Amino acid sequence: MESSPAAHDTGTSASDAELRVLPKSRIAGWLSPVRRVLKLQATSGLLLMATTAIAMIAANSPWSGPFLHFWETPCVIAFGDYLLKKDLLHVINDGLMTIFFFVVGLEIKREVVSGELSDLRKATLPIVAAIGGMIVPATVFLLVGSVLSLPAEAVKGWTIPMATDIAFVVGLLSLFGNRVPIGLKILLLSLAIVDDLGAVILIAVLFTEHLALLSLGIGAGGVVLTFLMNRIGVRSVGLYVVVGAITWLAVLKSGVHPTIAGVVLGLMTPGKAWVPYDTLAAVLDRLRAELSRFTTQPPTADGHPQPVPHSKTLHDDLAEAEFATRESIAPLYRLEHLLHPWVAFLIMPLFALANAGVPLDLSQAFQPVAICVAVGLALGKPLGIFGLSYIAVMLRIAKLPEGVSWKLYLGGACLAGIGFTMSLFLGALALPEELIPSGKLGTLMGSAVSATLGMWLIAIMLPKAKTQPEA
Repeated sequence: MESSPAAHDTGTSASDAELRVLPKSRIAGWLSPVRRVLKLQATSGLLLMATTAIAMIAANSPWSGPFLHFWETPCVIAFGDYLLKKDLLHVINDGLMTIFFFVVGLEIKREVVSGELSDLRKATLPIVAAIGGMIVPATVFLLVGSVLSLPAEAVKGWTIPMATDIAFVVGLLSLFGNRVPIGLKILLLSLAIVDDLGAVILIAVLFTEHLALLSLGIGAGGVVLTFLMNRIGVRSVGLYVVVGAITWLAVLKSGVHPTIAGVVLGLMTPGKAWVPYDTLAAVLDRLRAELSRFTTQPPTADGHPQPVPHSKTLHDDLAEAEFATRESIAPLYRLEHLLHPWVAFLIMPLFALANAGVPLDLSQAFQPVAICVAVGLALGKPLGIFGLSYIAVMLRIAKLPEGVSWKLYLGGACLAGIGFTMSLFLGALALPEELIPSGKLGTLMGSAVSATLGMWLIAIMLPKAKTQPEA
């Protein structure tokens, strides 16, 4: 939106200038989500490290019993004869994590609509890298499992080392400051988003053991209703929350994991603004003209500005400007802007507290499940990402981001072996209850090795930080 010539008049008031500049600056910020997401992920990653450490310390302290039993606290929602009873751990993993997966759906759609995945040439490398980072770790898990005689009930654990925790990765990269090329960060972010999409498909396909068709039909009806509400221009957040809650509950009862509902609803969120920018500019110009009738009045005899009289036209213009400003930003970006901090600073740390507390038993570290997961993450992940990426670049169907060397890329591929959030989540679904602690320990071991190796490689490949000369 260009400034009008009147903007340069000496009589333009400060409030008028703010009215003209503020919407533009906010829109520019919201429509440049990648840097903001990276900053959020960096801070969230550091917070995740802290909460993971707290959970590990608490689970291996004299208070481990009360800490671990706390997550078994029953939670009940009753409505008439309907009763939904879950322990606190499942409230977090099945309830709050649905919001996490809703944001994952938003991120996937944002990347497809306007991000790295919107351009096939740019999308090739992260897609190829993500495919390698899913297939090879799963293969390594199964190969190691065949050598170690992995129990049959743990075979679905091959899904665990396929995930990348981008919050941890970006949090560690943030320790290097601006020396890390932005291209590497965006590539890893896009790779993790494709990883998440793969994990969602696996959850839907592998971890649905039975289907309640009536509940599934209600959930599908909720999705269709959401689509119709989008098409006819319903903008009430409350209505979407109600329909989304009913859809989530129906999917929960259908036998499909309820987080799938979150992803589907996220993918359905409109990525196009309801009000185009030229309409917003016209509304603000009309409001500016209406305000100028009052702001240009001479001051009163005692030097105070003239009071602004009540004007129905002004009131209507203000309301219209508020609506136009809000709806000039697509719901996709607004919701991601709104929910991402809640996910980053509340839901994910809560998930880490509830799931990362593993009593350290050295004998568990040598169990087949723990070894398979750890080797899948620490070895399979970088091999898959780096190997398929190298082949794609050699075949000239992809290219490395600007400023990223192969040695630096190898460090990033090692960091991508930090599975954590999604790996813990998949482990809770894939393994029988008695093997979940081994899966958690393997995830922590593999993630720790990946973090250490990746940070070391990146540290020796990056240029040294500039030091200030002594006075």
